[in-house]
Amino acid sequence: MVVFRRHSHTAQAAYHGLVSLLLDDVVSDIQGTPTRRERGEHAYWYDRYRLGTDIKERYLGEDNEALRARIEQYEKLKAQQADRRKERARLVRLLRSERFLGMDSSTGSLVAALGKAGVFRLGGVLVGTIAFLLYEGELGLRLAADETARTSDVDIASFEKLSLALDDTVEPNLEQVFDQLDFAPVASLERGRAWRWRQSSGESMVEFLTPSFRDDEGLRDLEALGVSARALHHLEYLITDPIVAAGVYREGIQVKAPRPERFAIHKLIVADRRADGPDSLKARKDLMQAELLISILAEDRPADLAEALNDAMGRGPRWRERLGRTLKRAPHIAEQIARAEPEGFEVDR
Repeated sequence: MVVFRRHSHTAQAAYHGLVSLLLDDVVSDIQGTPTRRERGEHAYWYDRYRLGTDIKERYLGEDNEALRARIEQYEKLKAQQADRRKERARLVRLLRSERFLGMDSSTGSLVAALGKAGVFRLGGVLVGTIAFLLYEGELGLRLAADETARTSDVDIASFEKLSLALDDTVEPNLEQVFDQLDFAPVASLERGRAWRWRQSSGESMVEFLTPSFRDDEGLRDLEALGVSARALHHLEYLITDPIVAAGVYREGIQVKAPRPERFAIHKLIVADRRADGPDSLKARKDLMQAELLISILAEDRPADLAEALNDAMGRGPRWRERLGRTLKRAPHIAEQIARAEPEGFEVDR
């Protein structure tokens, strides 16, 4: 059984306070009239304003009770923007003093630039190890600076159809953002369609991903972000219903991340899919991250963990096969999951 350490109640309260203040900032930049738009089964809010002779609409977020409440008081929140920024800076200092790992300067500056351009506002979700780091605040989990939390890559996933439906785009475009940060596109098999960027002066890499709903895992276009993305199977499970999280850097960065229970179960699937084998270094890292999250979720959020596993198991025989193979290789993780009592959960020993 994994022994995990928790952050103090003070640190956890500070983190969730930081998230709340960042959410307040979503409506603080409204320039015109908040407008609700229905698209299919979903409704979205836009800031509708005039720019010269043109009418512009800037996407604010999907309709929900919390966003509606903030929109109702957006003028008040706008007036408090400077005070809120000072309070966010204070909370980040407090989190640093509580030994939060947070984001290093290289990763933080990159994620902040992407956030300012609108990547997370327009449906981008941080995945991979950079997302794992965010659970430090979401779960109150004290992380060590070991191989489970070490990365120089930033992976961003988004739904292709959502990106098209929002009818808004990042500004400035991401090519400009990457150029300013000394990132260059990595050549792909399809000329003119970049989905990865590498930093010329370092080891950092940015990759864009999207769920594949076809047999192939080729490239798709993310219209809102103005980039191509590599399509991957099983990814829709990971980025469905993401959470809002805070990157601990400067005055805080509002981002989106997968729900921790989905991240953990997805890592079990990915460990079995690794091209270099289930015993590779990356597969072992997948399992270490999954085990740590599952150990705390089984204790704090067993219903969420059980629901996430039941969802994955119910998606077909290939999903059950991959989960089953991974859990046979890691029976200690299967035992932790069993503590959450998921419906019909059984792994052959």
